[in-house]
Amino acid sequence: MTEQRFTDFERFADEVARLRGRMRALYADTRAASELAEMELTVLTAVVNAAVSPTVAQIGRSLGHPRQVVQRAANRLAELGLVAFADNPDHKRAWLIVATEAGRALKAADHARAQAVTNAIVDRVGSAAFGEAADRLHAIRGEIEAYLKESET
Repeated sequence: MTEQRFTDFERFADEVARLRGRMRALYADTRAASELAEMELTVLTAVVNAAVSPTVAQIGRSLGHPRQVVQRAANRLAELGLVAFADNPDHKRAWLIVATEAGRALKAADHARAQAVTNAIVDRVGSAAFGEAADRLHAIRGEIEAYLKESET
């Protein structure tokens, strides 16, 4: 009888970590073509894809990154003219981050390059497998977030 070395949770955590690394490698060439650092492109993506202009803190919470890291990336994007900061009617000190036309164009070009890679992987694995995996990961993330919220109180 073979003894299991790792719990299912440990195996899951290991696979998530490995998958994150493979996803970074998968899109490394498309990311490099944007000439932005990974965090800068991540923040630009969050801003462009947001239904309403987000704040630095909102992006940080959403992605699980410290506010300071997101702020540095947002500042760099503003220096490059890819985003701008706008007054936030809901908060005096938390600026909204708004994509500029140049930022939206850069993100659109990045998306087009990434889409070719995405299509190749979906052809290999199958769209349904990604949908099922996304649903399961979403449910797991929701439970982890609920646990973290409960443990704060």
